[in-house]
Amino acid sequence: MRILKKILLVIAVLILLVLLIAAFVDGKIKFEKSVAINAPIDKVWTHVNSLAAMNTWSPWTDKDPEMKKNNEGTDGTPGARFCWESQKKDVGKGCQTIRAVSAPSLIETDLKFYTPYESDAQAYVKLEAAGSGTKATWGFNSEMPYPFRIMKLFMNMEKMMDPDFTLGLQRLKKLAEQ
Repeated sequence: MRILKKILLVIAVLILLVLLIAAFVDGKIKFEKSVAINAPIDKVWTHVNSLAAMNTWSPWTDKDPEMKKNNEGTDGTPGARFCWESQKKDVGKGCQTIRAVSAPSLIETDLKFYTPYESDAQAYVKLEAAGSGTKATWGFNSEMPYPFRIMKLFMNMEKMMDPDFTLGLQRLKKLAEQ
């Protein structure tokens, strides 16, 4: 019985330690990636100015060609929404809603993931004229809730997100430069 009490005490102390550490970990997540595109900003804008346009180069739409898709509202305007549902765990279920559009330089969206993990994020594509070309920056902001933010100590966001963002931006570059 004493050994069981000691084991339970150790487990309780470890849980409290984890919760205490998590309280001091910043939950904010920000990731962005940029690419130089040899095309004028107005041409690049045609490939980012709506949810349908972004889905032509987004790597996530390829992960499950059989996912259920639903569009609502007038695409390219605030309030327009694209929702998906997939049986594949890495695709899951969610919606992306246009929050703001500032042609030809910025589109902001709200992302809501329902499965496999419920979370929210704010995504954006920013375009900046750069000489005769355009700098395109694709990114997102989110916040990891307490106590799960302790996972940030063990995650490499760059390693997780970079391959998909790089692929998406390379596809955008290729489309805009054609």
